Amino acid sequence: MNRRISFFYFSLFIAVSSSIILSCTRINDATDLGDGLIPVVDNVTTFDTTITVETYNDSFWLSNPDPLLTDSFRMSKGAIHILGKINDPLFGSTDAKIYLQLKPINYKYAFENHFDSLFLDSVVLILDYVESYGDSNALQTVQVSEIAPASVFKADSNYLVRQAMFPTVGLLGQKTFAPNILNDSIKAYQDTTNNQLRIKLSDAFGNRLLQYDSTVLGAYFSDSAFRSKFNGFAIESTSGNALMGFNLLSGKTKLALYYKYGIVNKDTTVRYFTFDNVSANANYITRNNYIGSQALSTFGNGQDALVYLQNTPGTFTRIKIPDLLNVSNRVVHRAELIAEQIYDPSSDHLFTRPDGLLLDVRDTALKFIYRFMPYDFTYDEQSGHNGLQLGYAGKNTVDAFGNPISVWKFNISRYVQNVLIRREPLHELRLSTAPVYFDLYQPSILGGGIPIQIGLNSSIGKGRVRLAGGNYTIDPTKKMRLRIVYSKI
Repeated sequence: MNRRISFFYFSLFIAVSSSIILSCTRINDATDLGDGLIPVVDNVTTFDTTITVETYNDSFWLSNPDPLLTDSFRMSKGAIHILGKINDPLFGSTDAKIYLQLKPINYKYAFENHFDSLFLDSVVLILDYVESYGDSNALQTVQVSEIAPASVFKADSNYLVRQAMFPTVGLLGQKTFAPNILNDSIKAYQDTTNNQLRIKLSDAFGNRLLQYDSTVLGAYFSDSAFRSKFNGFAIESTSGNALMGFNLLSGKTKLALYYKYGIVNKDTTVRYFTFDNVSANANYITRNNYIGSQALSTFGNGQDALVYLQNTPGTFTRIKIPDLLNVSNRVVHRAELIAEQIYDPSSDHLFTRPDGLLLDVRDTALKFIYRFMPYDFTYDEQSGHNGLQLGYAGKNTVDAFGNPISVWKFNISRYVQNVLIRREPLHELRLSTAPVYFDLYQPSILGGGIPIQIGLNSSIGKGRVRLAGGNYTIDPTKKMRLRIVYSKI
């Protein structure tokens, strides 16, 4: 901007204006960020006030009549894939399944000898373990099945996390374990490491792989030939209360085929089938429509006292601040949207909050798109974005009972100032917990907007939080609110 923003006079009678009294209340919230730049609130030259906000819970879902609220997140090969089951009293059940192809490193592929001189020891599916979310002490039973050969499962498709389900044709193996053992050291032939989930598969499947050949009609002749014989694995949990994250592209995710070969002197060896850019993948995650959860009763039922935010595929809340238009112009030293967690002792120790929350706006002037907070969110290719300064990470603290909670204070000072001088319209806000990346629009100097992806959470599936909403009455000091520190002109 090449000209200073000029401020209009603040009404001398603001203290007695009934409309403002209804929406603004002097408070004593501490300001954690930028204290050195904000004048002390002395109620002589510098004041603070709160403005009521309205909160409306909703969920992303496929085929939403509002195209901006359709869940269209697609799973890339390099993203952490989620497997497992949980039952969360706040958000209901989650079921996460992984589909992937593991293939020979090249074609034509061949073993040392003819198939009748190859002798199977075992075949093991290995997944590179990254993390667990939930109760890692509860036993999980993981089953591995074969994807039906007729299923269209393509390497060049990034499948929707809500729509990537493939039929199977038989159980290949299963394992029951507690996720907390997955970081233990594993000793195996030519593969001693930790952070692995290893599932022994059936000998029948292993012998089948040994008996394939590289002739024109054989499975090892080409990639398409191999996929026609074996289309990939479907992996799912049938019990448990945790989600586990796995890295498919690390090189530690593979199929290990242990066998001996030779007629007289039988030597033991191992071959690996791996995951790469020509392998198909999908991560199918269902939330069971939030049946039996606290969150379900709040969707579409007017203003909400509690806000439920869940990582993709998940939920969001719409935030309206209509009373901000009743505020005359003033010098805004700081304006922050404050959101406080309401601790749930039954589940918050297991199902922790997300890495971050994203606050954005619905801008009807840009063809009804969501975009970053005007004026307060900045981005450039060299330094990235200022999400931490905006406040998406939140701050860990404790509530009055000593429970660990998080509080978010989103710095939207420039946006509020521009609303007060009528340079920017009052937008509906949206608060959500985004996945690995979030597609939004940054306004362009040429008009319209340009799409930008920002990182927020380390993976999909994990992370949720319950916040006090705009009309939370159990403890009104905790409700979501807009705080403004200002001076009169």
